[in-house]
Amino acid sequence: MQKFLVPSLVAAAAVASSSSAAIIVFTNEFVWDSFATGNDSPQVTETFESYNGFYGSPLAGSIGGVDWTATATGGLFVGAVGSSQALSTNNPAPMTISFSGASSVLGVAGNIYGTDINFNVVPSIVQLSLQDGTSYIGFIDSATAFVGFYSTGAAITSITISAQPLPGGTNDVYATFDNMTFAIPAPGAIALLGLAGLVGRRR
Repeated sequence: MQKFLVPSLVAAAAVASSSSAAIIVFTNEFVWDSFATGNDSPQVTETFESYNGFYGSPLAGSIGGVDWTATATGGLFVGAVGSSQALSTNNPAPMTISFSGASSVLGVAGNIYGTDINFNVVPSIVQLSLQDGTSYIGFIDSATAFVGFYSTGAAITSITISAQPLPGGTNDVYATFDNMTFAIPAPGAIALLGLAGLVGRRR
C-alpha cells in the first residue's frame, strides 16, 4: 500500500502531557514523518506481509528491534485490504498492541480504520488509547487514514484500538491496523542515554 501523504501541515496537535512525557498526536503522515526525522528517530514499519489468516491471541512479531504483541478477545486476523495486508481483530472487540525489545518506541503510527467481516473498510468511529491515557477519537472512512503518536519523554509501551459503527449502523466493525510504523531512538541517542545514566550514578 502506498503511504498517504498530505501536504497540509495543520493536522498535528498536542493533546496530552504529564510530568514524565508529552505526547503529540498527528493525523498527517507527512508531518509525523518530518517530526520523527527532525528528532533523529529512525522509523521501521511492520507491513504484516508475512502473516495471513486467523491467529489465536496473543500474536507476536518483531521488526527493527521492536517486539510487538497483539491481543484481542476471540483472536486476531490478518488479511488483504486492497493490495496490502492488515492486522485486525477476529471479533468486533478492542485490540491492544504492546511493545518491548531492544529499541524503545518513541512513536507509533499507521493506517488505522474499521473493517466489516469481509475486510471491507467501513465508516466508523475509531478510538486509540496509549498506556498513559492519551487518546484520539475520530471518524475514519478510508484505508489511507493516518494517525500517529510521538512521545517527547517516556517510551510508548502499548496502544489500544477500537472501532464502533456510526450511530444507527447495524454492522459489526473490526479494529484494523496497517503499516504499523515505529519511531525509535537513533543508535547514537541510545548510547548517549546510557552515558547519561553512568554519569548520574557517579554523582
